[in-house]
Amino acid sequence: MAVFAWRGVNAAGKEVKGIDDADSPKALRATLRRQGVLVTQLEEESAARKREARNINLKRFFSRVSMQDLALTTRQMATLLKAGIPLVEALDALIEQTEKEDLRNALTNTRDKVNEGIAFNTALKAHSKIFGDLYTNMVAAGEASGNLDQVLARLADVLEAQNRLKGKVSSALAYPAVMMVMTFLVVTVMMTVVVPSVSAIFDDFGQVLPWYTRALMFVSTLFTDYWYLLGAGIAGIVYGFKRWHASPQGRKTWDLFMLSAPIVGSLTTKVACARFARTLATLLRSGVPVLGALEITRNVLVNTELMRVVEEAREAIREGESIAKPLARSKRFPPIVTHMIAIGERSGELEAMLENVADAYDDQVDTQVETMSSLLEPAMILLMGGITGAITGAILMPLMQMNEFVTGG
Repeated sequence: MAVFAWRGVNAAGKEVKGIDDADSPKALRATLRRQGVLVTQLEEESAARKREARNINLKRFFSRVSMQDLALTTRQMATLLKAGIPLVEALDALIEQTEKEDLRNALTNTRDKVNEGIAFNTALKAHSKIFGDLYTNMVAAGEASGNLDQVLARLADVLEAQNRLKGKVSSALAYPAVMMVMTFLVVTVMMTVVVPSVSAIFDDFGQVLPWYTRALMFVSTLFTDYWYLLGAGIAGIVYGFKRWHASPQGRKTWDLFMLSAPIVGSLTTKVACARFARTLATLLRSGVPVLGALEITRNVLVNTELMRVVEEAREAIREGESIAKPLARSKRFPPIVTHMIAIGERSGELEAMLENVADAYDDQVDTQVETMSSLLEPAMILLMGGITGAITGAILMPLMQMNEFVTGG
């Protein structure tokens, strides 16, 4: 059975497209015709992928499905199902109002599969890049328990919380990133325009220059005459770092550094704790078994060291231990987290305790991000001022000495 990418026109005259498997193009055309779709283009998915690789669609690149898009769609679906609207009709409504092309195609394909009798969570798994393991497993739990609308509402809460958390961290890094770019642009202009002009004056006088001015002129020469070597060096460093980071050992070393680095390590740990606690609480409330919930939560953490700790905890739980003990032994999770989990396990209120942990660490992330932002702003201004001041000083000092020499003469 092959997989085909198709385009067509539905009964309402709207252009639709999707990806389906079938024994042959003829069989797929017949299936789509029964669904009221007139196929205008049909090709095997492998050929479609090659064609799309040759023709890069920038519009599609900038319209990728974000976590906020997915959260909004999930919230709307939960609302429609809660109102008693059948799943297929709810999907139809979402397809009509979804603007992101990739998400609309995924929902269309999912609706078609649900119409054929395939389970909702199974249909979603065909689009794992949009609907990850967390999403499909929670939907499966909701279908099994008959509370799909409630589970989707919880899932929307999780996605929105993760999006807020990501936004907080991104906002903390945005200002220093912009300032670094501005500093680089200012330094580049000074090195390629200002310093070469002043260097010509120094050459005319033939005066012995201070070491720092000679160093500045050397750097200016790199910017003006050997810019391609400088660019190649920077590109090589970036490429080398990416290759190293992509390797198992490099990823492990970097993730360990991110947990132990000053300031950043504390923020990384808090973000991970909030994500771990909220995801695990939501999965458990939705009826996902503990071992399955921990496996999904492990993948949400991203950091390989924390993923290793959670995997070891899964193995310990499989052998009869509690969740809290292996997490405490690892010393990667703060004591307050493991204590609250232990209390929740003893009292039978684990989900509530995990949600309390998530709320507490969300607040701590807020506070730390605000503190970092307030400190980074003056620090970056001082850095930019220090660099430009050092360059200006290296230029002005010899000029002042030359002026004194000429005046004295």
